[in-house]
This record gives sequence, C-alpha cells and structure tokens, in this order.
Amino acid sequence: MNIKRALISVWDKIGLVDFAKELCRKGVSIVATHGTYNFLRSNGIDASEVEQLTGYHELLDGRVKTLHPKIFAAVLAKLSNPEHLQQLYELGVQPIDMVVVNLRPLAKVSDEKSLLESIDIGGLALLRAAAKNYRDVVPVCDHNDYATILESLDQCGDVVLQQRRRLCAKAFSLCGEYDLAVYKAVCELFAIGPEL
Repeated sequence: MNIKRALISVWDKIGLVDFAKELCRKGVSIVATHGTYNFLRSNGIDASEVEQLTGYHELLDGRVKTLHPKIFAAVLAKLSNPEHLQQLYELGVQPIDMVVVNLRPLAKVSDEKSLLESIDIGGLALLRAAAKNYRDVVPVCDHNDYATILESLDQCGDVVLQQRRRLCAKAFSLCGEYDLAVYKAVCELFAIGPEL
C-alpha cells in the first residue's frame, strides 16, 4: 500500500465516514484539522489532530490551521529526492500521501467582514500543493471521487498515474473557480467594474 498517511480537512463531510473508515482499514493514518478530527472521532474513526504534527493550536480564531512548514513540507516533498527526505527527517515529519480537502463556501452576504471571513485560505493552499506534487500526493477535492480512489487502492495498493493526473486537474480547476468566485464577490461588494 503506497498511501500511508492522509491529511483531511473538509467543510462538506458527505461520504467522509465511509471513506475514512476504509482508509483506516487499509492501514492509512489520518491527520485532520480540529473540526474534521472531532467529526471523525465522533464516528469512531481513529485520527490525530494537525496540532500534534505542528506543535501549534489553531491560531487567529481558526484562520491559521494548516499553514505550517511541517504540513507543507510533508505535502510538497518529492519522495524520489534524498535531500527532501533528509529535510523531512530533520523536521521530524513523515510524508503526507493524500490530501482530502473541500473548500468553505463563500458567504452570500452584503457586508465586507462576513465575505472576507468566509474566504478559504489554507484549503486552497493545501489543494494547490497536493496537485503540484500529484505524483507523490493524491489531491482529493470531491466526495464523488472517494469510491474510485478506494477501488484503485483495492486493485493495486495505489492511485494510478492517470487517475492522479485527473485529480490534479480537478483540484486546480476547483481552485481557479473558487478564486474567480472570490474576485466576482469582492468586485460586486466594492462596486468595482471588470476593468479594475
């Protein structure tokens, strides 16, 4: 089994219980952000919290959860690069082989504070990092992909390259769509035209 460790941070928890249970059954250890961790534990799924990896609690009322060198080094390390592996060793972290993230939806509001507070930062950064390193990290941003991922793991103990590429493209597409939605919401709220 090539997937040994998954980082999960999801807003929409559809299908997550069955997916996470199957990952655990296959020997995958799960690291999760606080809300996802509580959800998994309340459903009898073994997981550890991100703060156990980073040594930091969530900061700034939850604005900073996963934005930490230990997290991003574990996601961005190229497993074929001995120097990357040495740096992970020096940091005291193991690679993360799968990132399961879906994004907090933008608030449909007419005030600046609510809109800005609803913008997802860490989830986007994690998805982009996982997609950039898709050969070593499986980027998962859609619960509709859970079944095919588990099927691939059952068949060969890994997520095959073509499927990884599809998941990579899907993650970048979601990030682009999300950024465009933020741009449009900010322009509408601030009464800024498309010409900037």
